[in-house]
Amino acid sequence: MPAALQDTLSFLLHTIGGLYIMVVLIRFILQMVRADFYNPLSQFVVKATNPLLIPLRRLIPGVGGIDIASLALALILQMGLIVALFAIKGMGVPFSFIILQSLYELINTVLNLYLWSLIIIAIASWVAPGSSHPALMMLNQITEPLSSRVRKVIPPIGGLDLSLMAIVLIIISLQKMLPALFQTLAG
Repeated sequence: MPAALQDTLSFLLHTIGGLYIMVVLIRFILQMVRADFYNPLSQFVVKATNPLLIPLRRLIPGVGGIDIASLALALILQMGLIVALFAIKGMGVPFSFIILQSLYELINTVLNLYLWSLIIIAIASWVAPGSSHPALMMLNQITEPLSSRVRKVIPPIGGLDLSLMAIVLIIISLQKMLPALFQTLAG
């Protein structure tokens, strides 16, 4: 297969697969934070993930209010994506690498979801304070449980909510430590 075709296929598969895995993770997060599932974006997430998630839930029940099937689906899809990307290049991959790389990618995706959600919320609070847009409402529902915990430690000062900045710094620090952690696990 020509290199240009490999690159194009890899790009398309990585982008589409990555976006779908992100939607599955968003569904898991929405369930964890008990978000409003009547939000139009939440409805999209449910409808997009139901075809794969409902059959998997018959095999993997939830435990203590945690939707294990969503996590399992995200892991299975991530593992399949890694195998497919290496197969396009004609390379095989050891199973231990697939699992570690999949876990790394999923954790990094969740951290990116929270990072960008917080950045969007901060910008929206300056540009459109009090907005009731469905996307902003969903992002607030996702981030509020974490933000409220940090606000207990770092209360707003003079009307400024520094908890968002603290969470962003923690997320970026975790993202910088993550590769070294997974290299140590792989080593």
